[in-house]
Amino acid sequence: MPKASTPVPLAHPGTTIRRLRLQQARTQQQIADACGFTKSLLSKIEAGRTSPPIATLSRIAEVLGTTLPGLLEAPHGVKAVYTSKADAEAGMTATEKGYAVYPFAAAYGGKRMQPFLFTARRGEVKEHALSHAGEEFVLVLEGEIRFRVGPTDYHLRPGDSLYFDAREPHGMLPVTATARYLDIFL
Repeated sequence: MPKASTPVPLAHPGTTIRRLRLQQARTQQQIADACGFTKSLLSKIEAGRTSPPIATLSRIAEVLGTTLPGLLEAPHGVKAVYTSKADAEAGMTATEKGYAVYPFAAAYGGKRMQPFLFTARRGEVKEHALSHAGEEFVLVLEGEIRFRVGPTDYHLRPGDSLYFDAREPHGMLPVTATARYLDIFL
């Protein structure tokens, strides 16, 4: 059985975004224009004053020529990363979309996928549709969610899963008071 670990402190993705942008000699305005949002939003993200939705981070990663895991990880050359339930729950970050998210395995460099734990509460999540490069896999752990991909709604219960092309507009709303699900971005 793995020993309890001390959570790896996550650098806010804004630090990595700023570093990559400066390495590429690009301005905030150039990146914001390529992403389709305002320079002000990018400035807030880089400064750590806002926690953007995952789709926004995914779009920034694409424009900067990296991956979502590349923005979220702190490479330490480790071969395995153990996360206790308590560490994941303590590390949840609220987003402006009304849900909380935890990126697993931040200390594992060079990931080809990025698993997230999401917690959503009915009435707090705003209806939305996002799209980004890659594929996604969603597995409901607790509660129930309505997940829309393109024009199709899926009612997912504990143990139900959904795999889809993330370029399709998609979004979710919790059906029960609280829902928790694993979401893996590839």
